[in-house]
Amino acid sequence: MRRICLIPFLLAATVGLHAERVSERLIPFRDAVYEQKLNADELKPLYTRTVASAREGLSGTALNLALSRAEFLMGKALLFEERNPEARSHFTEGLRLAELVLAEEPGAEGWVLRGENLAHLIQASNWTFAMANGLDVEKFARRALEHDPRNAAARYLIAARWVFAPRPFNNFKRGIQMMEEIVGQDNMDRDDLFNVRSAVGWALVQQREFEQARPWVRLALEVYPSNRFAAELMSAIEADRGGRGR
Repeated sequence: MRRICLIPFLLAATVGLHAERVSERLIPFRDAVYEQKLNADELKPLYTRTVASAREGLSGTALNLALSRAEFLMGKALLFEERNPEARSHFTEGLRLAELVLAEEPGAEGWVLRGENLAHLIQASNWTFAMANGLDVEKFARRALEHDPRNAAARYLIAARWVFAPRPFNNFKRGIQMMEEIVGQDNMDRDDLFNVRSAVGWALVQQREFEQARPWVRLALEVYPSNRFAAELMSAIEADRGGRGR
């Protein structure tokens, strides 16, 4: 099974959509990226339309937030297909735009986008870049929490370090516990729900705790039924069940 980092892959809420976090102009593009019914090339026209719509209807900080998230989403689609050089260009631009936001109007979403774009840029880059910049992801997430202590995306970024870092830097037990503490918040967007559920499922699969992973992955698939990462996790779970049944 492909090892995709959810800090990856790694999007309005079942309880309430944050106006700051996700512009309505981004929702169709966000959902298309996570549904994975289209490949990256097929997503590019939607990305272009989303950017154009944001430029037409937004300005200032709101525009830069929307553009930063659009770059982040396009980069994620490319990264899943291992088109790392193309993905890096989008994450780099998303990072630049998030930094512009923070220079003008510091807030939780600006710090989250800075952390998310950097985390994915690290995944798309070499080990040297990762070692030089990896700790900044958590630092940015904690700055987001200074503005919004309940920000689920920021808390996810911190917990994901323990789930997805390579050995010996990971700690599945700690990561799962931190992810479980995010569950049930009434401010979780659709991506938060998917990311937390699939992250716990992934960590449990890595520990070969397949039956414990099943309900987490099933819940992730309830958010985005066609997501291939979650589908691969479920396939691994079913393969284990089939192997034990023979």
